[in-house]
Amino acid sequence: MAESTKEARVLEALPGLLFRIKFPDADDPVLAHLAGKMKIHNIRVLPGDRVLVELSPDGTRGRIVRRL
Repeated sequence: MAESTKEARVLEALPGLLFRIKFPDADDPVLAHLAGKMKIHNIRVLPGDRVLVELSPDGTRGRIVRRL
């Protein structure tokens, strides 16, 4: 199954490496966690950053795979 990848903006940093993100074309924010490679290489993600997100098939959760 191919996951869809979209660009989003980080709204809020939550505990446990969770982030609330918002897509430009959607109204509701989505929860996303940080990908393993970003944890290993200590890539910092802050509110306001643009990120690339892989969405789950139902579109309710995501994984941040890249900071733009």
